[in-house]
Amino acid sequence: MNTLLHICCAPCSNMCIETLRADGIRVTGFWYNPNIHPFTEYRARRNCLRDYAGSIDLPLIEQNDYGLRPFVREVAGDIENRCIKCYEMRLYRAAQEASEQGFDSFTSSLFISPYQKHDMMREIAERAASEYGVTFLYRDFRPYFKEGQERARQLGFYMQKYCGCVFSEEERYLKASKILR
Repeated sequence: MNTLLHICCAPCSNMCIETLRADGIRVTGFWYNPNIHPFTEYRARRNCLRDYAGSIDLPLIEQNDYGLRPFVREVAGDIENRCIKCYEMRLYRAAQEASEQGFDSFTSSLFISPYQKHDMMREIAERAASEYGVTFLYRDFRPYFKEGQERARQLGFYMQKYCGCVFSEEERYLKASKILR
């Protein structure tokens, strides 16, 4: 099986890649993350992934569009429910890429994070798969999250402090400011 793995960042991807490869699946990485802001954060995550992919012979397809304006347009009407649009943007684009490039299936490293809305992502990925006529390869990678984070630290990966969107960065600072008062 040949699978396109949408990758949000290198730290979240390492155990996804390892477990898929252990199952005999050929993995190609896919970088598409218009939600990550500011540009310095986007670049740090992308460059870390590029270096990691090169070190493990992972083919990597990049849709290297810094998507501040498209992302903000998508979520501006309902910032509190922005995650739905964010997941749709990335998972639909991964399904489209998998279909157009002839992959057997697609999945995402997002499914390793205990902080993401797992059931919502799965439902969106299944809709995207149906629309693009490609299989969504469901894997719950969450049991590997801690091991993956430890490995990322050992490998010296750039370790982000928030999911990626500017609104989650704002929430991180708001929580910190309440603690400091």
